Amino acid sequence: MTVKTRSDARRARHERVRERVRGTAERPRLVVFRSLANIQAQLIDDVNGHTLAQATSLEAKDAKGTKSEVAMVVGKQLGERASAKGIQVVVFDRGGYRYHGRVKALADAARAAGLRF
Repeated sequence: MTVKTRSDARRARHERVRERVRGTAERPRLVVFRSLANIQAQLIDDVNGHTLAQATSLEAKDAKGTKSEVAMVVGKQLGERASAKGIQVVVFDRGGYRYHGRVKALADAARAAGLRF
């Protein structure tokens, strides 16, 4: 029996989800990466291997508050950038993280900004 670290277990969950979740140009994959201090989100077209839009908490330096509040700003930015490119429908890839806290805040803000998933 092998002992997995927490990050190894997250990567395994992410790979399991990625077997089923695919993004296209019409319906890209919204993938979330969460580190200890920051959060990032991208809209990816897996067919062509292109990132269509992205947002990160590193860009949102003027955003103050808790990490969840900053994640809401990132989700709103991503939703606005997606709608500017004509993207309305996405598939959500939580990246192996629980749909809770910052990941949920980002997803809710992206929905409020006009993305459907």
